[in-house]
Amino acid sequence: MKEMISIIGYSGHSYVCIEAAKLLNLKINSYYDLNEQSYNPYSLKYLGEESNIKTNNRLFVTIGDNNIRRRIYNELKNNNCFDDRILHPNSTISSTAEIQQMSFIGAGAVINAFAKISHGSIINTGAVIEHESKLGAFCHISSGAVLAGNVKVGENSFIGANASIKQGVNIGANVIIGAGSVIIKDVPDGVTIVGNPGEIIKS
Repeated sequence: MKEMISIIGYSGHSYVCIEAAKLLNLKINSYYDLNEQSYNPYSLKYLGEESNIKTNNRLFVTIGDNNIRRRIYNELKNNNCFDDRILHPNSTISSTAEIQQMSFIGAGAVINAFAKISHGSIINTGAVIEHESKLGAFCHISSGAVLAGNVKVGENSFIGANASIKQGVNIGANVIIGAGSVIIKDVPDGVTIVGNPGEIIKS
């Protein structure tokens, strides 16, 4: 990463990214958001709305919502202004794993051999991505979720806290998996699935 960093979005998940960046000696000094935040725990400078980004700083999108994060990235990616990744120093990442641009890996997360995390994805605190699992772009894997070996997750999908995905299962794109769910068979695109074993409740 280079020079100063401006983040896009400043609440919730942003705080986690900022804390990790500080441990990596990265300098986040400003933010964009829909409005200036009254709560500013890191004393960052407000630069304006997300729709009017003008900065010489590098950028990192710290918004947890997959759709918003994807939209902002797609609008700005041709400007070549995005920082590569924020990988918490207390995460464990295999040397054979691939972590693509603008991904965040949280504290205690484990990314094992030959896993692939596509661009714009979030792997939160204590999540486990086992060997040869592959995540599409702009996925969000919540705290404590476990993807066993050879799991494939389509782009823009969200896996809730402490969910477990059986080895070899394929999860479609734009899927929501509820917290604590246990997924033992393939999941089609665009559904919401909850429970143990997981059952589709919305498509």
